[in-house]
Amino acid sequence: MSENISIIIWSKEGCSYCDDVKKYLVEKELAYKTVDVTNNDHLRDILDVKYGVRHVPVVEIGQGNVYRGVTEVGIEHLQEALDEVLVLD
Repeated sequence: MSENISIIIWSKEGCSYCDDVKKYLVEKELAYKTVDVTNNDHLRDILDVKYGVRHVPVVEIGQGNVYRGVTEVGIEHLQEALDEVLVLD
C-alpha cells in the first residue's frame, strides 16, 4: 500500500466492532489513526453530514482530500474497500 494512503477509524470506547477493525488492521500491518467519538456528539454530527450515519465504526480510506468511508459493519466491507484501494494504487 502506498505511503500516501491513510486510514482513519472513527470509534468509541467499548465498541467490539471497532476493536475488531483495529485488530484486523494491525494483523495486516496497516497503520491507522483514530477519531474517538466517545462523549463527543459533535463528532457524530460530522459522520452524519459526511456519510448519513451516526454509528461507529466508520473507516475512512484515502489520500489527499479524497476519502472513501466504509460505514457497513463487518470486516468483509473493509477488506473490499482496501482491495479497491490497492488495485488503484
